[in-house]
Amino acid sequence: MTMQALKEARKCLETVTPLLGDCGQVCGGACCRSLPGEETGMLLFPGEEALMATWPGAKVAESPLGKVFFCGGQCQRENRPLSCRVFPLLPVLRPGGVKVATDLRARAVCPLARQGKDALQTDFVQAVRKAGEILARDPVQRAFLEKLTAQQDDLRALHRQFGR
Repeated sequence: MTMQALKEARKCLETVTPLLGDCGQVCGGACCRSLPGEETGMLLFPGEEALMATWPGAKVAESPLGKVFFCGGQCQRENRPLSCRVFPLLPVLRPGGVKVATDLRARAVCPLARQGKDALQTDFVQAVRKAGEILARDPVQRAFLEKLTAQQDDLRALHRQFGR
């Protein structure tokens, strides 16, 4: 079931994007490139590593939250990870169900994240929510969403404590 939920969630985000046009034009594709001496990647959802195996030059590493995918900025857009598809948003688990939040980790690189989800296409925000709802029905994916939600809550608490 885990892989089926993952594929369904990814499908929700195949044709929608944060803006009507290429949002990479706003920031020069900042989310897809690393700063000199600093390699950045995207978290993979459980089971997603198998889908990334065909990318030439890409690698996967372990992190405290799970596996991180490094593509070197060479995007096979139709095959990109779910974290890339939902960026700069994040489905989070709340008592009322799955909600969509601006991913606080994205604020450092994404001007859209600094504007908040109201600046994004409604269809995109709804697709992120739908993908989150699909993932939340699978126990393995739900556990991963719980980790992401906890990290988001920790970051929010730090922002409140130390200011933005």
